Amino acid sequence: MRKLTILLGLLVVFVSCKKKELPVVFTSYDETSEIAEQQSHEVKRMQLKLIQSKYLDMNEVFKPFEEDLAYFSEKDYNNFAPYILEQDIPSIQESVENGILSYEKIVLFYLYRIRKFESNNQLALHSIISLNPTIIEEAREKDKNRPYDTSYSLFGLPILLKDNINTKGMPTTAGAFALKENNNTDDAFIVKKLEESGALILGKANLSEWAYYFCSGCPVGYSAIGGQTLNPYGRKVFETGGSSAGSGVSVAANYAVAAVGTETSGSILSPSSKNSVVGLKPTIGLLSRTGIVPISSTLDTPGPMTKSVVDNAIFLAAMTGEDSEDSITKNNDKNINYLKDLTKSKLKGKRFGVIKRLLSDSIYSIAVNKIKEAGGEIIEFDPPQINLNGFRTLLSVDMKNDLPNYFENYADSTISITSVKDVIKLNLQDSLKRAPYGQQLFDGIVSDTTSVIAFQKIKQQLHENGVTYFKTPMDSLNLDAILSINNYHAGFAAVAKYPCLTVPMGYQNSGEPISLTFITSSFQEQKLLQLGYAFEQLTKVRKLPEGYN
Repeated sequence: MRKLTILLGLLVVFVSCKKKELPVVFTSYDETSEIAEQQSHEVKRMQLKLIQSKYLDMNEVFKPFEEDLAYFSEKDYNNFAPYILEQDIPSIQESVENGILSYEKIVLFYLYRIRKFESNNQLALHSIISLNPTIIEEAREKDKNRPYDTSYSLFGLPILLKDNINTKGMPTTAGAFALKENNNTDDAFIVKKLEESGALILGKANLSEWAYYFCSGCPVGYSAIGGQTLNPYGRKVFETGGSSAGSGVSVAANYAVAAVGTETSGSILSPSSKNSVVGLKPTIGLLSRTGIVPISSTLDTPGPMTKSVVDNAIFLAAMTGEDSEDSITKNNDKNINYLKDLTKSKLKGKRFGVIKRLLSDSIYSIAVNKIKEAGGEIIEFDPPQINLNGFRTLLSVDMKNDLPNYFENYADSTISITSVKDVIKLNLQDSLKRAPYGQQLFDGIVSDTTSVIAFQKIKQQLHENGVTYFKTPMDSLNLDAILSINNYHAGFAAVAKYPCLTVPMGYQNSGEPISLTFITSSFQEQKLLQLGYAFEQLTKVRKLPEGYN
């Protein structure tokens, strides 16, 4: 007993004597020369007007963690890195089970990593808007109450949410000055589901402001609150994809185990493919939208963004559930096991529709050949000639109606704005800081005069066109899935309400990531994940962005 007392005493002395690290300070800098250089970028949307946020102070964001991080050293960080960086959920949970990691250590690792890169003005990606001030205490509670088996669970693991998803204890801004003080909200339905699964909400990710339905032709990944999100595979060189830019960038850079994005048309697929992560845009109606700042109640959906397909399946299952406030989720089959037979998935014997004109892309062509070599049946086809006339009208009319509903029922009660018109007026009071790229799409929403009858016709026609675009070849050729690139066919999938899964398939000569996107009919997420997993295991191309290892 005496020896044990001495050992415990020595341990206390060791911990108390652990060197306290100096605080890290976030500093702004003169970005004039950087902005001048960007004006020669060949992509107009990359001709940036600013990079740093005019409103966000990361020193304040990190203030709640100063004391704990003071005793978490670079040595600690390096010791834990092999067990966290690029590891999937089952592997991380195994390290917890074996006592190598704890949930508190995992949280401290990610906080340290975010601070390490975001405080460096040569490496900062501006993908984080806010952090959960009580995350460390919550992690300690998870350590005390860890269930027996967490192998395929989000329990205790820190995830990020796109900052248009309501979360208690953190502001929900949609990147907009108008929602800067949107601090006191209830959790969105999917956040409640994630917390039920034991997940820890690490913080909120930057996004294209108002989910990229705000300004026309402006940079993707820009918001007034968060500044300009940058791509870790080519900082200021490659676009981040939008609108879930911060979610995609944060997962790519290993700032969290995973992140939630939202999509109306391409907003999960685009940043996932541009950042070499796995992104699932589910069937409209699988996941609740309650408590999410909307564009369109017709097309909006949240979805998981992860480093692997197995993580995506775990994440999707944790968010699924019937929400009484979102009628489209009624009668969802909550008992689908997205992990069932996932690791046994094969490409052999599956029939894949390959769009002929895409075969001119060498990386797509190589991926198709690999699937063929693995036993997949490749059927080349030309999709039907169908248009998406009225798509913007659909978004404008929906947002005109859906955003006021959010303000009234889900925003902080102190938020005084009630309409799109109010937001426009507020921004005009200081447009250089609040809307430096203009607000053309919001202006278009206000000026739209589409009648109720015309709107219903547009909605119906778009849905029929989207379904026909995929269903005609799927039925006539008996396809298991259609293969696309990145978000190339996101608009058609959006109006069809079909699910899509994008999986890294390689990197262009420039180093820019490119992904293979699987598309199937409604509520076929289990099939998508199985096909995506088999392709991922066949190719295994994802790699950490250089400089962020």
